[in-house]
Amino acid sequence: MDIVLLVKAAIMGVVEGLTEFLPISSTGHLILAGALLGFEGEKAKVFDIAIQTGAIFAVILVYWQKIRSTVVELPTSAHARRFALNVFIGFLPAVVLALAFGKLIQAHLFTPMVVATTFILGGFVILWAERRPNASVRVHSVDDMTPMDALKVGLAQCLAMVPGTSRSGATIIGGMLLGLSRKAATDFSFFLAMPTLIGAGVYSLYKQRALLTAADIPMFAVGLLFSFISAWFCVRWLLRYISSNSFVPFAWYRIVFGIIVLVTAWTGVIAWHGE
Repeated sequence: MDIVLLVKAAIMGVVEGLTEFLPISSTGHLILAGALLGFEGEKAKVFDIAIQTGAIFAVILVYWQKIRSTVVELPTSAHARRFALNVFIGFLPAVVLALAFGKLIQAHLFTPMVVATTFILGGFVILWAERRPNASVRVHSVDDMTPMDALKVGLAQCLAMVPGTSRSGATIIGGMLLGLSRKAATDFSFFLAMPTLIGAGVYSLYKQRALLTAADIPMFAVGLLFSFISAWFCVRWLLRYISSNSFVPFAWYRIVFGIIVLVTAWTGVIAWHGE
């Protein structure tokens, strides 16, 4: 058993768990961490996607009461059925666009300039969203969302197909710009993450199954475990944070990180390549 490899897998799991649900793009951070650790290659790309499943199980645990009540009440409650339908509607656009354009995006958009630009522009979008008056908020809870609200947030999630955008950032800030409260947008972003990330992880493992062997199980298990643990702490912290704070600090972090991407790419410190 390669202990060094397992330590690298644990570090990557922590990076995934801490960044997946914050509006700062886990992809850019995983690339940076992987390059610094020498954790790269086709198998590493599959690993990065697969360990998202560990992070999403943390969200399922945090929201378990809501998930359980929705499932139990589906046969008898129109309210529960509407909520489940909204999640499905929000999830659908990403599936359609990923199947249609996923390969093209991976082949042409994963460059330092694109990643840095989306990081920086995303930061300014967050600053803009946070400056909007509270009067623009019309949806205060995910239970008050309409199917059209869900579709619009789902379309915003598709922006995350561009590297560096951040799935959480696209859905949370997109939701806020569409009239959702910070809490409602964050909650719905988490619920959308469940089918999106689980689907992406399972699809990636199936698609690249020829690359994997039984010897890879410990590496993936460690990555999933540490992704789960760190995501659990991160999600619980974020839900407390947004109750009395804005996303402005994340905006400035994105801008600084985007500059770091450019500097490391220009100086050759980090090899920003691949998908």
